[in-house]
Amino acid sequence: MIELLLNLNPGLIIILAGMICAVLPASQIRKLLVIAAPIAGIVSISTLYTDQEVIGGIIEVGRQSFTTLRIDSLSLIWGYIFCVVGVLNGIFGLHEKCQITDSSALIYMGSAIGGVFAGDLLTLFLFWEIAAVSSVPLIWKGGERAYAAGVRYLAIHIFSGVALLAGAIIYGRANGGDFTFGHIGLNAPGGWLILLAMGIKCGFPLLHNWMQDAYPKASITGTVILSAFTTKLAIYALARGFAGEDILIYIGAAMTVFPVFFAVIENDMRRVLSYSLNNQLGYMVCGIGVGTSLAMNGVAGQVAVHIIFKSLLFMSMGAVLYRVGTIKGSELGGLFRSMPLTTVFCLVGAASIAAFPLFAAFVTKAMIISAVIKEHHYVISFILLFASAGVMEHSGIKIPYFTFFSHDSGRRVEEAPWNMLVAMGLASALCLFFAFPFGGYQFLYSLMPYAADYDPYTADHVIFQLQLLFAAIVAFALLKRLRIYPAERRAEIIDFDWTYRKLGLSVVKWLGAMWMRLNAVSANMRDRFAGSLGRKLQQVFSPAGTFSAGSPVNLPYVLTAAMLFICLIGVYIGAS
Repeated sequence: MIELLLNLNPGLIIILAGMICAVLPASQIRKLLVIAAPIAGIVSISTLYTDQEVIGGIIEVGRQSFTTLRIDSLSLIWGYIFCVVGVLNGIFGLHEKCQITDSSALIYMGSAIGGVFAGDLLTLFLFWEIAAVSSVPLIWKGGERAYAAGVRYLAIHIFSGVALLAGAIIYGRANGGDFTFGHIGLNAPGGWLILLAMGIKCGFPLLHNWMQDAYPKASITGTVILSAFTTKLAIYALARGFAGEDILIYIGAAMTVFPVFFAVIENDMRRVLSYSLNNQLGYMVCGIGVGTSLAMNGVAGQVAVHIIFKSLLFMSMGAVLYRVGTIKGSELGGLFRSMPLTTVFCLVGAASIAAFPLFAAFVTKAMIISAVIKEHHYVISFILLFASAGVMEHSGIKIPYFTFFSHDSGRRVEEAPWNMLVAMGLASALCLFFAFPFGGYQFLYSLMPYAADYDPYTADHVIFQLQLLFAAIVAFALLKRLRIYPAERRAEIIDFDWTYRKLGLSVVKWLGAMWMRLNAVSANMRDRFAGSLGRKLQQVFSPAGTFSAGSPVNLPYVLTAAMLFICLIGVYIGAS
């Protein structure tokens, strides 16, 4: 037992803290625990990991062994960054006094960390499902419109868990009961099912809409928390199980492109960021498909910086929603006058996601694109560069422009609460630190799974990136000047989600109507048949019926005789 405690998965510590929060009435103590728990997770990880793979926390249940702890060079950076963003989320939500949010956030974060450090597929499945269930309250706290989105979110993620479990069982049985979570590959038994489960959480094309449906409808703090964990846990699982699978290169490339077009015409700024999240995940999936050490380093680094700058952008939009009451681009503008600090922090996040030199993604995204080029996937590299320009359009320009500048909406509000400003300030500092040429990005590279000798600050890379970004800026300015930039649509854009939210709902309603009609017809036929049969029996066996007219017996006598006959037959069969 002592050995098990010494090798306890850090995620379990945070889950336990979340369970304690569920019964703590005092909000001050809860808030302290929300911030302290991820810090304890950082301490636990740094204590357990000593530059060598750590295997522990083995639990025997019946004849099945669960390896609840495995920390190595791949999972380490995920564990650290999950804890760091957990601290930022805790600070950002200090103003909120909701017990459910505090508890759910910690359990959700702990399950994501637990999944990253899971040593076998069954343990991964347990944390996979805990993450799905514990994150739903964060959506439902968004209000009435969030309830249906939360139900859809839960259904999709439960299906993902079922696919993961089914694939894991097939895989484990084919390997003699060994469920160790290592490289799986598509040729392994159950491999396609496991890939489907991970693809749902990653937001593969046609499986992605749960993000754009649920994230923008969640609570202000809930959206920030949700953006950090689910998809990055799935990216880790892909990197662990399917690195080097060529199909992921093409899936990832598709993921980088299609969200750009929807994000450009979307009016809800949090939905724009949700499409942008899908786009950024595409780079990671593509890098996993390449599978070289340079690509995997790029994936790990991109995950780390993306969690920070995406949380920063969601925080800034959350602060606007908190103060203004709306996040529609058509209703915002001119807020830089009353929310100057939030504006600056948003610009840092925008520059980071656009990969400007000296900002976070500049030192990581190029590693993925370089790895793609080195493997001679030139068409894919062109697609990724096009998508990079698209990121500049919708997240680098559109988000800050339509929110804080553009036309003056006339709204004059207070600056964001102090705790939101502190969280955004810390996230901005990390975005700058991770890209700092002298010691910053080297520290980030030291956490990567393979030795990194990549230099992002070459003259060619800096000049080319600036050319790409300024071309995107000029294109935006030209389109605005010519008045042909897509107008903000007030309607909700649901793209492929239409197949089940509109078409699927119509089909279900039609089937329901057909069933009601069929049931009514069958009930009518049943009643008519029963009535006809009853009348016939009445005519034959009633005291005034046909049978009684020529016999001294009536219906009771007939029924008694029939029952006696049945009993005699039963006795005869039993005796024989």
